[in-house]
Amino acid sequence: MPHSLSTNTSYVSKLDLLQTEVAIKQTKDFFESSLAEKLHLTRVSAPILLKSGKGLNDDLNGVERMVSFEALDIKNTNIEIVQSLAKWKRMALARYGFALGEGLYTDMNAIRRDEVLDHLHSLYVDQWDWEKIILKDQRTLGTLKTEVQKIYQVFKNTEDYLYDLYPVLEPVLPETIHFITTQELENLYPDDSPKQREDKIAKQYGAVFIMQIGVQLNSGEKHDGRSPDYDDWTLNGDIIIYYPTLDQSIEVSSMGIRVDEDALMKQLMLSKNEERSSLEYHQAVLNCELPYTIGGGIGQSRICMFFLKKVHIGEVQVSVWNDEIIENCSQANITLL
Repeated sequence: MPHSLSTNTSYVSKLDLLQTEVAIKQTKDFFESSLAEKLHLTRVSAPILLKSGKGLNDDLNGVERMVSFEALDIKNTNIEIVQSLAKWKRMALARYGFALGEGLYTDMNAIRRDEVLDHLHSLYVDQWDWEKIILKDQRTLGTLKTEVQKIYQVFKNTEDYLYDLYPVLEPVLPETIHFITTQELENLYPDDSPKQREDKIAKQYGAVFIMQIGVQLNSGEKHDGRSPDYDDWTLNGDIIIYYPTLDQSIEVSSMGIRVDEDALMKQLMLSKNEERSSLEYHQAVLNCELPYTIGGGIGQSRICMFFLKKVHIGEVQVSVWNDEIIENCSQANITLL
C-alpha cells in the first residue's frame, strides 16, 4: 500500500473507471507524439523476445532473474523475455541507418519476475525506450542536461494538456528541473538512505535529475545499481518528480549517454564482469562498430499514474497482484484494472 494511504483513508479517484481508460490513451498519445517531435525520434517495432547469450538483454542490477524458456521449433536456444531494450536500441540504430541527431523510440513491454510488488512496482513494465545518435565529442554533461530539459518540457506540456481536458487534474510540476549528482545528494543528507534522499530533494525542488547512478560514493555505497554495459555511470541519471498525492518522490525516467569503448571496459572491470566483453554486443562497442548514443526509458504507467493522480500503478495498467495487495486496495477504495 502507498505509505501515505491507509485502509482507513477514503480515497476517491479524480476520474471514474471509464474516464480513466480514456485518459490513459490520451496521456500516452500526447506524450508519445510530443516526445518524438522534441527529440527527433521515429517509432520502430520492438522485440519482446531475445535469444540468450548475445548480451542484448538488459541485466538491470545484475541480480534479477530473466523469464526464459525453450521454444518447440527453435532448437538448442534459450529464449528470454526482455527486461528493457537499453542495448538492443543501439544496435537497431546502426541497422536502420539513422543519421546524426536522429533516433528511434519503441513501445517496450517487459516482464520483471523479481520485482517486489507495491503501489509503484509491477511484474509488468511498459515504457517508451528511446535512443539517438550523437558524436563522440558530444558525450558531455551539457548534452545530457539539454536532452533532460527537452524531456521535462514534454512532461510540462502533457500536464497542461490534461488540465485542459480534465480541470480536476491541477498542474503541480515546477517550471524547471533541478540537477544534482548522487555525491552532492549524499553530502546533503549523509544519514539518510538513497530513497529518503530522493524524497527530500524532490519535495524541495518538485522535479530533479539525479546524476551519476552506479558510481561508488564517498561512503563506499552506491546510490543505486546500474548495469555496467549501457549507461556511462558518469553521464547518466534519473528523472525524479515529487508527487503531492502520496507525499513522496517517483522515478519516471532513467537515461544516460551510453558507454564508449573505454567506459565499457572500465565499468566491466569495476563490476567484475569482464567475461561479458566477448559477447556480440560488447564486441561491437569495443570495436567501435556502433554509433555513440544517448537514450533512456520513460515509464508509461508511472506517468499515467502521476498525471491522472492515482495512488496505485494497478489503476492504470493490468497486471497480476498478490492477495494482500488486492484486499488492501479493495478496502482503500482503489480500483485495480
